[in-house]
Amino acid sequence: MEIILLGTGDAPGTPVIGCNCPTCTVAGKGGRSRRSRFSVLVRSDKGSVLIDTSPDLRQQMLEAGIHHVDGVIWTHGHYDHYTGFGEFHRVQHRVNVYGVPTTMDYILDYISFLKPRRHDIQMYEPFELIGLTFTLFEVKHRPLKDPVGVMIEDKDHRVVITGDTERDIPHRSMELIKNPDLLIADAIVPAGLDLNIKKHMNSQEAMELAETIGAERTILTHLSHYYKPHEKAVKELPLGYDGMTINI
Repeated sequence: MEIILLGTGDAPGTPVIGCNCPTCTVAGKGGRSRRSRFSVLVRSDKGSVLIDTSPDLRQQMLEAGIHHVDGVIWTHGHYDHYTGFGEFHRVQHRVNVYGVPTTMDYILDYISFLKPRRHDIQMYEPFELIGLTFTLFEVKHRPLKDPVGVMIEDKDHRVVITGDTERDIPHRSMELIKNPDLLIADAIVPAGLDLNIKKHMNSQEAMELAETIGAERTILTHLSHYYKPHEKAVKELPLGYDGMTINI
C-alpha cells in the first residue's frame, strides 16, 4: 500500500493570499512550507483511490503524474475537500464516488454535470476497492452532519486518516481505529495558540490521539500558516508535506 499526501494545507492553503507572515513569505518561494489543499491518494498494485478532491486537484494530479483513479471517497462536504472534483472534466468520465448518504446528497448536487457513479456507504461497514478494505468511521466536525474519517486495511497493515475532526471522536470509532501502522491526523494549528478553533484538533490533541490509539507512526496534515516554516516546525512535530509518499 502506498499513501501520497497530495495536499497538506487547510482551507486557505499556504501561502495565504495577502499574508506576509514568516511562513507565508517562505512558502511564496516554494518548498515544503507551500501547502495546497487536502487530498490523499491511496495506491495498491490493483489501482488508486482519492480521498477528498482538493480545489488544487488539477495541479496535484499533474505533479503526481495521475491521469486515472478507480474511485473517490469524500469525508465531508466542505469546499476545500470536494470542489476539485470538477477537474475530472474531459479527463475521466463516470468516476465511482463513495461517501455517506448526507455527504453524497450535498456534493453531487454541485458536480452532477460530471455524472459520477454514486455509491452510498454506511459508517462502520467495510467495503472493498483496489484490493484494500476501506471503512468510514464517525468523527465530529461541527456543525456538519455525518463527517467521517477513513480506515484502510490490507491483510497485514492498517492506515487511519482522521478527516477533519475535533478531538472528541466517538467511542465506537476510537475502538475501531486502534493500533494503526500509520495515523494521518488533522492538526490545523500548533498547540498553544488561542484562536478559538473548536472544529479541528491542534497538534497536541492530534499527538494525544496517536498515543491513545497506539499509532506506530503519525503524520500531521491539514496544516495552517500558523506553524513555523516547515524546516523549523518539522524538528518539533511530524508534519506532512505536499507530495510526501509513505509505503506501508
